[in-house]
Amino acid sequence: MGMQKWIMSGLFFAACAFAVILMFTLPGKEQVAEQNNPTMPEVQMDAAKAEATVKAQCISCHGDQLQGGVGPSLDKAGSEHDAEEIFSIVSKGRGQMPSFKDKLAPEEIASIAMWLSEKK
Repeated sequence: MGMQKWIMSGLFFAACAFAVILMFTLPGKEQVAEQNNPTMPEVQMDAAKAEATVKAQCISCHGDQLQGGVGPSLDKAGSEHDAEEIFSIVSKGRGQMPSFKDKLAPEEIASIAMWLSEKK
């Protein structure tokens, strides 16, 4: 019985030590939230530039008039999502849609998000 007690207390101690290590090495809630919800940078929307970027990046799936195709219609995107939500979707991707965070700068995505959010 004495040996089993030693093993159990040793396991308990190891589990506690592991928990303490995890607390310090795992990203905090704030970091996880930051990764899951990228923060939209403050930008001045340049409608012409945003439209040109959309034509270059988005029409192959969303249609040349944003009417939809492989992807959903975006011609009324602003009535479904605000700019922050659109920024998050474009940055992270969603469903069939790939992430664009490696293809476009956050400022470009923010400008597109603002432009699309005005389409109602």
